[in-house]
Amino acid sequence: MSNNRLPTILIVDDVPANLLLLTQLLDGQSYDVRPVTKGAMALAAARAIRPDLILLDIRMPDMDGYTVCRELKADPKTSSIPIIFVSALDDIDGKVRAFECGGVDYVTKPFQPAEVLARVRTHLALAQARTALEMANRELQRSLAREAELARIDWLTGVYNRSHFYELATHEFAIATRYDQPLAICMLDVDHFKQINDRYGHLIGDQVLCTVAQTAARQIRAADCIGRFGGEEFILLLPNTDISSGLMLAERLRASIAALRIQTEKGEITVTISLGVAGRQPADAVIERLIDRADQALYAAKRQGRNCVVGV
Repeated sequence: MSNNRLPTILIVDDVPANLLLLTQLLDGQSYDVRPVTKGAMALAAARAIRPDLILLDIRMPDMDGYTVCRELKADPKTSSIPIIFVSALDDIDGKVRAFECGGVDYVTKPFQPAEVLARVRTHLALAQARTALEMANRELQRSLAREAELARIDWLTGVYNRSHFYELATHEFAIATRYDQPLAICMLDVDHFKQINDRYGHLIGDQVLCTVAQTAARQIRAADCIGRFGGEEFILLLPNTDISSGLMLAERLRASIAALRIQTEKGEITVTISLGVAGRQPADAVIERLIDRADQALYAAKRQGRNCVVGV
C-alpha cells in the first residue's frame, strides 16, 4: 500500500442493503471503496485494481465466497491480498472452512460497525507491515548480494581479486582435468611500473593499472576471466583454450596495451606489458602448478626485454 493514496477496499456482497451499509461505513473512514455484487466480478476487480483488503460474502448466487477466495489465493497477482469473510453463517464449520481456504478473519452478520472498522484497520496495518518487511528483506538480499560481489572484486581495478580468481581457476582446472579439455593461464605484468609511480605518483599509477585491467577485460571472452594477482600483475583464466590460442590472445593483448594513449592530469602516458602463457599438461596435478609455469613464462618474457609474449 502506497503512502500517498487511500487504502483500497473491495466489498463483495450480492445484497444491495449490505453493500450500501458497508460502503457508507468505510467511505466515512477515508477508504477507497469498490463494491461489486458477484463472485466473478470480484475476481476481475481484484486482478485489475489489486485492492489492499477484500470484504467477502460467502453466499452468492454465481460463485460462493470460498471459491472466490481459493481462486484469488491461487493467483500470484492476488494471493497476498487479505480477505475478511462477512457472512450470516455463524457455525464453526463455516468459519473453519473460511480460514482453510485463505481468509484472515471472519465477521458475522448482523455486524457491529465498530467491530468491522477495528478488524479492517488491523488487517490493513498487518498488510502494510508485511509489505514493508518484504521490501526490507528484498533490499537486504540486494545489499548482501552487492557485498558478496564486492568481496570478490579487487577494489582498485574492478577485476576479480586473487582469492576469488583461485576459486574459479580451481573449478575450471578440475573440469578440464576430468574431461581432458584444454585450459590456459596467462600472466601479464606492466613493464617498468615502479618508474611510472616514481615519475608520476601513485594516483597516476593506479589510473594506469585500472586502464590496463579494463582493457584486458574487454579483450577476453565471456567464458574467460581476469584477476589481479598482486601489484601490477594480472592473471587470465582461459577455459577450452590450448597453448597456441592462448598465445594469440596474449599477443592481441600486448598490442592493444602498447597502442593505448592514457590521458592523465600529468600528460599522456604509454605503457607496455609482458605476458607468459601456459597450457594445461598431464603433469599439472593442481592449478597452482599451471599458474607457476605461466609465472615462469612471464619472467622469461621480462628477461627477453619486456613487451613480448612467452609460452610454455
